[in-house]
Parts: sequence; structure tokens; C-alpha cells
Amino acid sequence: MKRTLVALAAFCALSPVFAQPSAPAAASSPAAQTAASAPAGSKREARVEERIKELHSSLKITPQQEDQWSKFADVMRDNGRTMADLYRQRIAQRDTMSALDDMKQYEQITQANADGTKRLVEAFEPLYASLSPEQKKLADTSFRSEHGKPRHSAHRHPHAAGADAASATKP
Repeated sequence: MKRTLVALAAFCALSPVFAQPSAPAAASSPAAQTAASAPAGSKREARVEERIKELHSSLKITPQQEDQWSKFADVMRDNGRTMADLYRQRIAQRDTMSALDDMKQYEQITQANADGTKRLVEAFEPLYASLSPEQKKLADTSFRSEHGKPRHSAHRHPHAAGADAASATKP
């Protein structure tokens, strides 16, 4: 039991989801949080769009593949919006959440991330099947390198790391 609690405490301390940036008291008001999250939300959306364009170009998507590509890109956008919304809620409630509420919200975020990944795989499978052997090799290399090297540092931006999950940890 003691080991479980120590492991849970270590996980919570190291997890970027639980890390919260320190902010002056005035900046933690709901109005300040809403104002602060609007530009961050726009930045997240821009990063997702940037990643979509980057992949479209690097995979050399053909006109015949555009329909499958659009479905995949739409799932990326939806995942990004879902995660951004969940993290905005988390930020807005962080000063009033109990430890139990915090854990429940983390569970919700983790489940949304898993569900989003499943939808992304489902959308990518037919696209991948339509790729030429050269494109498949490009995809294999691109995705392998993306998962081996984090694109965004959770340590520098702990409050944004989870919201970027849809764009950073997924294609």
C-alpha cells in the first residue's frame, strides 16, 4: 500500500498534467484565465494546422488521396479542440478542485486522449492503405521520428503540454 501511494505521488509530481504554473493572485481570476486561454487556444489550433500542413506536404498527398486525408485531418482538429477544451476547464477550476476532483479530471483527460487516438488510428488506416510504397516509407519514418523525439517540452510549458497532446503526441 505504501509503495502504491509513493508511486502515485511520484507520478502526480512528475506528470505535466498535474504541474501548474505559478501565477500572481490577480492572474488567477476567471476573467484573467479566460483572457489568457484565448491566445493559447489560438496557438494550439495554429500548431495543429501547422502539423496538418507539414504532414500533407511531407507525405506528398495526391489529389486522389485528398478525401481520406481530409477525414484524417478533421480528426486531428477535433482531437485538438477536445483536448484544448478539457485543459481550459482544468485551468479554470484548478484553484477550487479537491484532490479527488483533480484525479477525476485527469481520468477524463486521459480517456479523451485514448479515445482521440483510437479515432485517429481509424481515420489513418484507410489513408495509409491508399499510400504508395514511397509514401508509406515517408509516413513510417516521419511517425517513428515524431514518437522518438518530443516536439514540445512539457517542462517548459507544463500547462500547455497536455492540450498539445492531440497535435504533439499524435501524427
